[in-house]
Amino acid sequence: MRAVSGGRAGNSSGPRWLWWLAWLLAGPVLAGGLSLDGNFTQGGMAVGRGLPQGAQVWQDGRPVNVGLGGIFLLGFARDARPVSELRIRYPDGHEEKRRLKIARRQFRIQRIDGLPANKVAPRTEAELARIRRETAAVKKARRILRERVDFLQGFTWPVEGPISGTYGSQRVLNGKPRRPHYGVDIARPKGTTVVAPADGVVIFADPDLFFSGGTLIIDHGLRLNTSYLHLSELLVKVGDRIRKGQPIAEIGATGRATGPHLHWGANLRDVRIDPQLLVPPMSRQVVEVGRK
Repeated sequence: MRAVSGGRAGNSSGPRWLWWLAWLLAGPVLAGGLSLDGNFTQGGMAVGRGLPQGAQVWQDGRPVNVGLGGIFLLGFARDARPVSELRIRYPDGHEEKRRLKIARRQFRIQRIDGLPANKVAPRTEAELARIRRETAAVKKARRILRERVDFLQGFTWPVEGPISGTYGSQRVLNGKPRRPHYGVDIARPKGTTVVAPADGVVIFADPDLFFSGGTLIIDHGLRLNTSYLHLSELLVKVGDRIRKGQPIAEIGATGRATGPHLHWGANLRDVRIDPQLLVPPMSRQVVEVGRK
């Protein structure tokens, strides 16, 4: 089986997004009618299709959900190893294994100062207990499995504007090293409308989480979900069926934030992927504004 990689590694806004279009029009046909396309890079995602009903898939030993039509998704973490092993068991019992080469990326170091001390290093038992409860609630929502494949329509930006934070960057908060940044930050004024980048269902909505403030999570099928943080207003609720381009929230500076912006993240099962690899480049005008 041959894996076809589209786009480039890194944070440039080159043609990495064209694989969505190529996949939708005519994905390359591999052995047995199976095709596999995507960004085979740290933080990337690949889409497979064409498996027969009853086939099972594992990525690096972990089970992968297979949807209707034999469609499945593979995700590659920020620190993914150079090779990811794909194992497929067909209904007749025979198995096929392939080694997928994963490109390495270089990530930035980003320093952010002026945050409230407790938002960097919570100390009280009440704060720690709250964080544990909220983390558990988010994890529970992300375990929801829907066999829909809303992600096949492709993604657009939920809002356009200057990018103030990129996926994978090592964060230094108030001078203290913290975990990497797992999303893209888009700086816009408070109250700016955020729209759904693709169809889906709202699986989590809370106006006030400790770290992320106003938070939404939308599921796009097969446990691919996107998250929206630091919101000032939530315009949808859990269970709502969302359409691409529909207003879902307004930008704010809630939670751990130094100014109004949208943090947009993406998760595939338990892997945090780069949402910027899911979308085409922003318009030339907006990119230029972000560079001033």
